[in-house]
Amino acid sequence: MKHNGYNEISGRNGDGSHTLRPAFRCAVYCRKSTDENMDNDFNSLVAQREAALSFIKSQSHENWIAIPDNYDDGGFSGSTIDRPALQRLLKDVEAGKIDGILVYKIDRLSRSLLDFAKLHEKFEKHSVAIISVTHAIDTSTSTGKLTMNLIMSFAEFERQIIAERIKDKMSASRKKGRYVGGKPILGFDADPVKKILVINPSEAAIVKYIFKRFFRIAGTNFTQTINGPFGDIGSIVNGLS
Repeated sequence: MKHNGYNEISGRNGDGSHTLRPAFRCAVYCRKSTDENMDNDFNSLVAQREAALSFIKSQSHENWIAIPDNYDDGGFSGSTIDRPALQRLLKDVEAGKIDGILVYKIDRLSRSLLDFAKLHEKFEKHSVAIISVTHAIDTSTSTGKLTMNLIMSFAEFERQIIAERIKDKMSASRKKGRYVGGKPILGFDADPVKKILVINPSEAAIVKYIFKRFFRIAGTNFTQTINGPFGDIGSIVNGLS
């Protein structure tokens, strides 16, 4: 493991000189998926940072020191690495300013196994260890690396399960005619109270004109071709009149 810089610790050598031990420079990375309660004096990011700083302090006998920079991503999902604080952390890792990265939990760094593998590879390239406060994992050891991979596999599984549940819920809501978000299509407005789409009269006139114009130009051949699998197109056109 790489160590840069030196801090003086107590004790003297036989010749009376002080013993110097390389400082292990620690960066604390914190992430919160939502921006809820971000204005509070004590939120999840503060709690994560305080836990990590306490852990660093407990390793003072190993000459661990916390660098002053904050790497906090509030309101960012762990399914992507496109996060401002994380990108800043990566630049400092490449610049050789960091020896170890502390996170409250491994999934604070990433919930994607693929993304985590990429981050881990980059950290190893620069001899930077990943340390989890709650999991007691240190990737500078072979056992820590194995445990880390196991935990990330379960984190990826959990992320996929959550994504499937959300997808199923949105699909069921659509089948019931409920509006589940996004920009409404032309001809409709979103009702935020009833969670449904309502017709926009001015835009509906444009939509009707588009359909009537299309079928008038396309002619009867096109209408006859698609009447079978899609129902009676003629009745739809007549309804627009």
